[in-house]
Amino acid sequence: MSAPTAASAYVDKRVRDCAGKRPGCRPGAVAHYWYKRGSSARGVGWVYASREGVRSGTARWLVKKPGGTWKAGSGWKRAGQVGGTFAETSWGRDGHTGPVYPRGTQVACSSRACPRRRVSR
Repeated sequence: MSAPTAASAYVDKRVRDCAGKRPGCRPGAVAHYWYKRGSSARGVGWVYASREGVRSGTARWLVKKPGGTWKAGSGWKRAGQVGGTFAETSWGRDGHTGPVYPRGTQVACSSRACPRRRVSR
């Protein structure tokens, strides 16, 4: 029996959320997180935020540890226009990089004009 590779020791997941069919301010968010099998820690690799019906705007991502309060995971970042229908921005990169939080931590995206969109628990 061969030893497992280092990559198989990790579990990679993506979670996403998008506001309903409300016209105008329709924010969406996606987060990539990872963890080692059996671990209670979760790493956030990257976070993506989008908003339909605008050409630009600003957004940031937020984090809430179990039993804690919402804190900024990043500063405000300008979102750029994609196509002609929405603006998007992202933080982080692929791979097992980024900050590590305890299991049960929530991640959300927020823009100055739209409500917070939670993407994971």
